[in-house]
Amino acid sequence: KQWYQRRVAITAGGSVEDYNKLHAYEQEQFVGMIKQIKDSGATLAICQWGFDDEANHLCLQNDLPAVRWVGGPEIELIAIATGGRIVPRFSELTAEKLGKAGKVREIGFGTTKDRMMVIEDCHNTRAVTLFLRGSNTMIVQEAKRSIWDAMCVIRNLVKDNRIVYGGGSNEISCAISVNDAADKVPSIEQYAMRAFADALESVPMALAENSGFAPFSTLADVKSRQIKEGNPRLGIDCMDNGQSDMREQHVIETLIGKKQQIMLATQLVRMILKIDDVRSPGEGE
Repeated sequence: KQWYQRRVAITAGGSVEDYNKLHAYEQEQFVGMIKQIKDSGATLAICQWGFDDEANHLCLQNDLPAVRWVGGPEIELIAIATGGRIVPRFSELTAEKLGKAGKVREIGFGTTKDRMMVIEDCHNTRAVTLFLRGSNTMIVQEAKRSIWDAMCVIRNLVKDNRIVYGGGSNEISCAISVNDAADKVPSIEQYAMRAFADALESVPMALAENSGFAPFSTLADVKSRQIKEGNPRLGIDCMDNGQSDMREQHVIETLIGKKQQIMLATQLVRMILKIDDVRSPGEGE
């Protein structure tokens, strides 16, 4: 993986024989490198920094398939998947450092005849590659963001496997609890607590409005049902399935993600409240 710079000086008055000697020396070095690769038992060579056409021709002559240019992140992922080691020098190449794969092939796809190399049946079966295709770049990028969000959810569950029910049910339940706690506070702080509860209710209200329901009446109905039935799992039935219990609809969120959302929103509001002056565009001109 390391890259070394070497300089070869050729005199201006050099003869044809000098150039032939240089070419022969180069051929000897290439052949020696290919022999070292084949002696280690390798059947495929993958290079990060690339090699020239002559080296590629010698690899073909010696029945050694080679990939002449692979990016740094990609070659590291290949090493993880195959269980191999990235070797910076030919002298360090041994059979113990070789990776293992069942099949290496090149596939073509799309109308532009794009080609991609696929390494299958790798030693580390936990490593996978997701290949996204779409009619345009915007759709592919949107799918990429969706997959990234899904992977972040899995990461959060690995860190903390506790969950809360979605559909705005947990926000409504928290707002009810905060309002109950505000009733027990005799000082002026109760108004801040009620404002915090109102802010929590903006989430289910937005869900109801985006689903085509009347936001105020829908929120009031779900909130009254939660208080009457004592069921904190009741939320906004966005799909209009006739079932407001989020456990029955299998709508869940990670607890760690919900805590981060509320904490970040609270910190943002506190930062804004610290500002004692607001300047409008064009003011003072």
